[in-house]
Amino acid sequence: MDMPKGFLFDFDGVVVDSFNAHFSAWSNAYKDIFNKTLGDFPHECEGKSPMLIAEFLCKEAGDILKKETLYNLKREYLNTGKVAPTLMPGVIDFEDYIQKNQIPYGIASNATKDYLKNSIQQLGLKFETYFGFEDYQNPKPNPEPYIKLATKLGFTKKDFKNLWVFEDSLPGATAAIKGGMTAIGIESQHTKEELEMVGCTFSFKTPQEALNFIIKTTEANN
Repeated sequence: MDMPKGFLFDFDGVVVDSFNAHFSAWSNAYKDIFNKTLGDFPHECEGKSPMLIAEFLCKEAGDILKKETLYNLKREYLNTGKVAPTLMPGVIDFEDYIQKNQIPYGIASNATKDYLKNSIQQLGLKFETYFGFEDYQNPKPNPEPYIKLATKLGFTKKDFKNLWVFEDSLPGATAAIKGGMTAIGIESQHTKEELEMVGCTFSFKTPQEALNFIIKTTEANN
């Protein structure tokens, strides 16, 4: 295996486990609007878009018309939140490895850019190039986010097949593949079989496992 020319990352589910940060933001917004405490995160909301979650919670609270207000307030809490997401295993080692080998890397996420910036600062990460949904006309599963990131990192279309894109979602993996890049699954949301079924070349449980594979394979080839 040749060394990839670049590493492109999704954020939630790949770089971080963001459940605590999102739940804190939903809880604060829900309390502000309905003066009620949000209990356990509803199972029905898992994996849903923020607007659908807002709609479900407002319906449960008895006022569906406040869904956009809840959605917007939750986003404000998330963008400035003091509850940081949790780093996925191996992210710091992976970032050190990338920088040591001078490989371009960055983040393309459907989350907000302010949330990404806040989280990167809270966690002491070194990502300098990152895009949020405000930066695209067409978010994932459209390939625009990863094409825009790759271009910003200095790559041209002929390089795309040698870029590894780490994704935990099926729409995200689809975006990478549509962009002509190599999708690599992280199994925080879907199984290895599900990720490889949509076209992921490899699938790993954590970034640490992916890094171990890269180190072992490149050493074997040298």
